[in-house]
Amino acid sequence: MKRIVLVLLSFFMGNLVFGQNANLQKFYVGAYTSEGAKGIYLCTLDTETGEIKPVSTFEGVANPSFVRLSPDREYLYVVSETAKNDGKTGYVHAYKVEQNGDLTLINSQESKGDNPCHVDVSPDGKNVLVSNYTSGTYSLFSVNADGSLAPAVKTIQNLGSGPNKDRQEGPHAHSAKFSPFSDEIFNADLGTDHVNIVHLEGGTMVQQGQAFVQLPAGSGPRHFDFHPKGKAMFVINELNSTITVLHKIKNVWEAGQSISTLPGNFKGESFCADIHLSKDGKFLYGSNRGHNSIAIFKVDEKDQTLEMLGTVGVEGNWPRNFGITPDGKWLLVANQRSGNITVFKVNTNDGSILFSGKQIKLPAPVCVEFY
Repeated sequence: MKRIVLVLLSFFMGNLVFGQNANLQKFYVGAYTSEGAKGIYLCTLDTETGEIKPVSTFEGVANPSFVRLSPDREYLYVVSETAKNDGKTGYVHAYKVEQNGDLTLINSQESKGDNPCHVDVSPDGKNVLVSNYTSGTYSLFSVNADGSLAPAVKTIQNLGSGPNKDRQEGPHAHSAKFSPFSDEIFNADLGTDHVNIVHLEGGTMVQQGQAFVQLPAGSGPRHFDFHPKGKAMFVINELNSTITVLHKIKNVWEAGQSISTLPGNFKGESFCADIHLSKDGKFLYGSNRGHNSIAIFKVDEKDQTLEMLGTVGVEGNWPRNFGITPDGKWLLVANQRSGNITVFKVNTNDGSILFSGKQIKLPAPVCVEFY
């Protein structure tokens, strides 16, 4: 009886500290160990006060730059953004998320490319996608029953180049995501100005129908997000600091409006990074590295075109990825060069964001993933 009481007490205390406390939102941070980070960080955000705290650090993986939780929150998938070493490629790692938020490594697989920079998990949790930036490839992995990853099922090599000779000498797969609405898989390639399209069929990637959407030359597509109605996507372009709206018309994706993420009077050098839509689809946010800001857009309800509402400084340098809390009320920015994560309060009525005054220092943070 005493043993049962102790187990229940331990379970209660663990839940109180790591997520069942109504005010505490936990999240994981991917970072560059090559720039001083120790590994993957577990942190908490108080959703009443905006207070942010580091909780744990999980070492042992080189450059865990991008992390993604499975839909059931039981597993975390992490890329090691490294190039070939001794004949091997970059890696993707599978972790078990323990009850208290700790991570236990399950297994690792070669990413089948150099410098994997992005990972995504299918809506059913059965497949994982990894994008390899330098080699211009993206790979599909099957997830085993215990959350571990099988070797890559298929790797697709992108081809082509773009007009920017310094950055587009060849393909650079920057992100790949599963559609939440269909069997489509999309891949944004910075080097070719393409958003590539394949289909998930029979546990592998199959090319059929439309192969890609052509974006403006030299734009450099990086990340993207889906509109909740399923008929539009928003692609943020690194090289020309724009967002391009893609529309699905009669089962074909077409590029529409492209709009700048920068103020009209800005004269410096800046490169876009990440993009996220509010849960209700009314507002869109994008990060500017150089201008060091978050650009805010209103999304037209009828045709999903964008109207820029303004930009807000990130209180740091070189904002990479950022995240919006599941309740939509907070936005956290990972500022790579200044080594801090800054907390902004979101006005869900007008889309504006306001710096809370809260932040934490972490070396070279890149990615924020909310539990």
